Amino acid sequence: MISHLSGRIFYKEEKYLVIEVGGIGYKVFVMNESLEKSVLGENITLWTHQAIREDSHDLYGFETKDELDFFELLIGISGIGPKSALNILNVASLSALKKAISSGDTSHLVKVSGIGKKSADKIVLELKGKFGDGADEPSLREEVDALEALKSLGFTHKDARDALKEVGNGNTEERVKAALKFLGK
Repeated sequence: MISHLSGRIFYKEEKYLVIEVGGIGYKVFVMNESLEKSVLGENITLWTHQAIREDSHDLYGFETKDELDFFELLIGISGIGPKSALNILNVASLSALKKAISSGDTSHLVKVSGIGKKSADKIVLELKGKFGDGADEPSLREEVDALEALKSLGFTHKDARDALKEVGNGNTEERVKAALKFLGK
């Protein structure tokens, strides 16, 4: 089982990176944020999950162990595959997703391709209570709304998420204003 990779980014595609490690290129599906900030020729270190199926052997890579752990919790739920789990992680920050699940908010989970109301309810049912209450974190709705507002102003997904991580808590409008100041607009 491949659980960790460190190597040079050899190739970059829409949903994955090819990471060269010891002369071998590993195709690794990554989150949008990782994809956006990756630069060809630079080194990268990822925690990985190897999904072995009858017709494929896929690697999924994450910058932090927490992201990997959350991904593995998601794929442990019947009906949630690795690609759907990765799409869920692309919706919002990990802390906002945990808070949404803890509070039972499925409104944005159902926007993920392949996740319907029934699957979103199942995710909440199986994972609720595993993350604490997350009272200090913005809600998933606030996080996604702020992220979409910044993206509509022309910022990349990565820049918008980075800025929102840096600003404090508050409502969507306050966070967008603070993020714009942070981004220099």
